[in-house]
Amino acid sequence: MSIARWTPIAETTKQEERRLKSLGKTRKLLVFLRLHRTQLFDEAFQAELSSMYRDTGEGMEPVAPALLAMTLLLQGYEGLGDARAIERTWSDKGWQMVLDLDGDEPAFGQGTLQAFRERLIAHDMDRRLLERTVELAKETSAFDWKKLPKTLRLAVDSRPLTGAGRVEDTFNLIAHAARKLLASAAALAGHEAAAMAKKTGAPLLASGSIKANLDIEWSDGGQKAAALGKLLEQVGALEEWVREHLPQQTERPPLSEHLATLKQLREQDLEPDPSDPFGQKKRIRDGVAEDRRISIEEPEMRHGRKSKSHTINGYKSHLGVDLDTELVLACAVTPANRPEAEALGPIAADVGRYAERTQVAELHIDRGYLAAEQTHQLAANDTEIVCKPWSAAAGPLFSKKDFLIDLRKKQITCPAGNSEPLELGTIVRFDPSTCAACPLRPQCTAAAPDRGRTVSIAADEPLQQELRRKASTRAGRRRLRKRVTIEHRLAHLSRKQGRRARYKGVRKNLMDLRRHSSVLNLERIHHAEAA
Repeated sequence: MSIARWTPIAETTKQEERRLKSLGKTRKLLVFLRLHRTQLFDEAFQAELSSMYRDTGEGMEPVAPALLAMTLLLQGYEGLGDARAIERTWSDKGWQMVLDLDGDEPAFGQGTLQAFRERLIAHDMDRRLLERTVELAKETSAFDWKKLPKTLRLAVDSRPLTGAGRVEDTFNLIAHAARKLLASAAALAGHEAAAMAKKTGAPLLASGSIKANLDIEWSDGGQKAAALGKLLEQVGALEEWVREHLPQQTERPPLSEHLATLKQLREQDLEPDPSDPFGQKKRIRDGVAEDRRISIEEPEMRHGRKSKSHTINGYKSHLGVDLDTELVLACAVTPANRPEAEALGPIAADVGRYAERTQVAELHIDRGYLAAEQTHQLAANDTEIVCKPWSAAAGPLFSKKDFLIDLRKKQITCPAGNSEPLELGTIVRFDPSTCAACPLRPQCTAAAPDRGRTVSIAADEPLQQELRRKASTRAGRRRLRKRVTIEHRLAHLSRKQGRRARYKGVRKNLMDLRRHSSVLNLERIHHAEAA
């Protein structure tokens, strides 16, 4: 059976024209969507949306996929949750005009909208929705596509996105995970959770705050260590009871997942206590484990940094923007602890999906993306990399820029004229005896008398040299300022999407980012068309 199509009329009625005139002052995108809805969701794109249902065996879908997709755009534009979005389908005349609805009943239920969103993710159609807005820009009069450069000037940057889950310390993480195990085991065993906690020898987990139940002076290191031991002992007793009495269920969810989470938390947050000669006692790890989990309910969010002073608990949202049209072409979401360079690959792959203007002539990035493999691949294919170079400051001493680096001869020469061979990705060490006798030594190094000056040579030193050369010229600095366009896009995104994630997990937040980027593009087209 065929999937239902959304068939709104293109022409506007006199009543709609009066409403459009009013909405044009406060909710401009609704005006644009009403006028271009049949272009955005044309027959070809509706067929793509319908293809998500063909192999499911579910028969006819009562709500047209294009209608649900338009609702997602309106929902993102006005920053609404599912319940309020459904309510707007019957209570808001502006929404009803765009959606071609009329009546006093919701057009569909929350479950329908949620199921459509999940299907959109499963089939990667959220990416197609973003691509479709770029295609619409070409089809409208907003841009003279023939006058645009044949090659692309691509800018990539990121912003922090606070995760939706609660960040917890070691005590609360372990207790939270243990209580989820307790609740699942109690349900399988047919017991109340509080009674189950006492039965298994874990009364601390029965109810209330774990720290209130431990009731210690948290500034006292001895009491804190004893409390940790007590908590771990009771959690261990619970795990032992589960494995003994529910052995078959421990091999499958949810018990297998809860047990794996507790194992993960022990490995990342605890280490053997050196005061215990038998190695059985544990203490909280000195330092932070790599890829440390910080939330039970939101397992993919991480601690990270946008800068030395700006920390993130959650994710990083990355945009790839066409500097000539200011349209968002591609998006990526990464956990906050992952380097920016990891996002450039998915963005470059998505940019390559477009039918034209896929060759990147200029790549405008910040230094976090310099380490990406795609950056070096593009540079090797004659793409101009526009980026600030890494600084080479050494305080009052000679910095790296005071040394003459000859990459052709593979040689570095210090300010005193002494030379050493170099290799990319290594540290050059000048002869200690030469440095000891050098009259410029006080200006060059504060190393011990038996050591000479060292200079790090980056693996991408040729690129760094080129970036430093460009940044030293007025024209080069002017080109660096071109990336202000993507900074404006990110600021606009922050106002639309907010600073906190609406969903849990990388993939769902990528869908939300693509949805909001689609809204940004539609607003950009509307603005360009009006101009």
